[in-house]
Parts: sequence; C-alpha cells; structure tokens
Amino acid sequence: MRKITTSLLALATAACAQIQAPYLAPHRIEIQQGNFVSQEMVAQLKSGMTKDQVRFILGTPLVSDIFHADRWDYVFVRQRANSYEVEHRRIVVFFEEGRLKRIEGDVVAAGVSGERAAGVQAPARDLP
Repeated sequence: MRKITTSLLALATAACAQIQAPYLAPHRIEIQQGNFVSQEMVAQLKSGMTKDQVRFILGTPLVSDIFHADRWDYVFVRQRANSYEVEHRRIVVFFEEGRLKRIEGDVVAAGVSGERAAGVQAPARDLP
C-alpha cells in the first residue's frame, strides 16, 4: 500500500512540471511606451518656433520638468512581440525665452532615410 501511495504522489508531482514546447508559447503583444518621433517630424522643427508649434509637431512631451521648464524630453521604448529586442529613442528639445533653441538625442543625420534611429547618438545641434 505504501508503494502505491508513493507512486501516485510521484506521478502527481511530475504532472505539475512545465512543458517547454515552442508551439505552446503564449501570445505576446508589442509593448510601446512614450512618444514616437520620426526623422520627418524632427526635420519640420525650425529655430525660433514657439512651444505650441513644437507640441503640435512632436506631440506632448513625455517629461516636462517644472525645474527645467525650457527642456522637454521625448522618450520612446518599443519591445516587439515574441522578441527580446528593445528599441530606444530619446529626443530632448531645449527652449530659450519660449522659443526653440536646439535638439539633442537620437536624431538621424539629414539624408538618411528608412533607417532606424535606435542606437544612433547624434550630438546636440543648433537649428537653422
């Protein structure tokens, strides 16, 4: 009787183990957080634009600090479904006296089209 009980207990415990089969993987959704800012959107920005004009082009900034009212941060993070690859973008817009002064962050150089801006670090640039 003791052997039967031990066998049933071992069988029940083994039934609780996870099966690692790729065809049984759950569906994962794409996770997107923040503001997507494209090169085309950045190209529309001109020096001297007001905060309202910049907000119209780029959208509401993800971070606008009360201690740095002249700096807006646009952060974008995306993880594709069923992938461990994470795309990061960061654009920082600086104002001086309420007018656009310069941009820093993952800005793709002019003339580069169709390439992802993730991982490309561009220096700060003053706008024309």
